[in-house]
Amino acid sequence: MMSVAVAPRPASALLTEVAAVTGRRLRHLRRAPARVLGVALSPLVSMVMLGYLFRDSISLPAGGSYGEYVFAGGAVQVALACVGPTAVSVALDLQGGMTDRFRSLPISRRSVLLGHTLADLLVGLLGLVIVTGFGLLLGWRPHTEPLEVLGGFALIAVFIYVMLWLGVLFALTLRNVETISVITPFVVIVLPFLSNAFLATQNMPSLIRPVAEWNPVSAVIACCRELWGNPSTAGGSFPTDHPWVAAGVSLGLLFAFCSLVSFRRYRTVGS
Repeated sequence: MMSVAVAPRPASALLTEVAAVTGRRLRHLRRAPARVLGVALSPLVSMVMLGYLFRDSISLPAGGSYGEYVFAGGAVQVALACVGPTAVSVALDLQGGMTDRFRSLPISRRSVLLGHTLADLLVGLLGLVIVTGFGLLLGWRPHTEPLEVLGGFALIAVFIYVMLWLGVLFALTLRNVETISVITPFVVIVLPFLSNAFLATQNMPSLIRPVAEWNPVSAVIACCRELWGNPSTAGGSFPTDHPWVAAGVSLGLLFAFCSLVSFRRYRTVGS
């Protein structure tokens, strides 16, 4: 029997499909503007409670303003807050039959997840703008050149996008909205407190300190504090002494794992 070769899809077709799915997702988000506030709410609470109300009660080992120290933790928490909503929305598409409708269309299945994450990236960036505005009102100030300041926010944008793929993977693995709603809040609450977001790692118990030092969240936060000229803490371990290496390797591996596994599971879901 003669086999027929299938021509690869041109890149322009994939871009058009991604743009269409992204537009669909943004139209849905426009009808739910509270989604942006939901992403920013938890970081704002952390910044107000710790960085403002308790700023005189917490001291840093190396000194400096605790309000400026805690801002990077609140900004990175925006990315963690994006995991749950993205996971829930993808799971709802799976349960509501939208995924089956996409599968019946002559489009690449990659475009569905890519469009979904790109639209949610905009939500995360809007949440980051809100958190940054409140941070400035509460006294946070960068002390470096504009390009370095922008570099810190660009790093957080990358972290947001990686966390969105973690949310997609949660959805395609758990598939149950109730289960996702129970599990994902721990990402927003536990990971920051097991990092250098709010407390210096050298002040943590000996059993917790290695976990906090090797937490990718700690590496991203340390890089942002360096770029913004905000107070930071020393460590003495490899990830604390080389945060850029730790952040690059951990985020690269996490993105590769979450995206590749998500694409594979999305191709077979419902089959």
